[in-house]
Amino acid sequence: QVQLVESGGGLVQAGGSLRLSCAASGRTFSSYSMGWFRQAPGKEREFVTAINRMRNTYYADSVKGRFTISRDNAKNTVWLQMNSLKPEDTAVYYCAADLYGRRSDYYTGANYWGQGTQVTVSS
Repeated sequence: QVQLVESGGGLVQAGGSLRLSCAASGRTFSSYSMGWFRQAPGKEREFVTAINRMRNTYYADSVKGRFTISRDNAKNTVWLQMNSLKPEDTAVYYCAADLYGRRSDYYTGANYWGQGTQVTVSS
């Protein structure tokens, strides 16, 4: 069992930056692929980014070049650095562990989820 706790969300102006953190419990963190998904009001949850055990990274086209995912296995933590934020990035961001449904450059789901953190980008 893995528990995930996100932090770092908030309100930011367009063009600004935020850094989300996800702290994970459990001894097997290093063996899990980790990722971030987001859900905007009235929309389905969507893949944002992932990092696997080998530290290979994957990004949705909408965030490539602006977002960066990283992990520290010693700290059981994964981060999402978000730069050049846009109003369309506004959503609840969910940390996810043990991803599945791997496609060419994204995952479709995860076995463990955090509670989510709100990111609001004003225009």
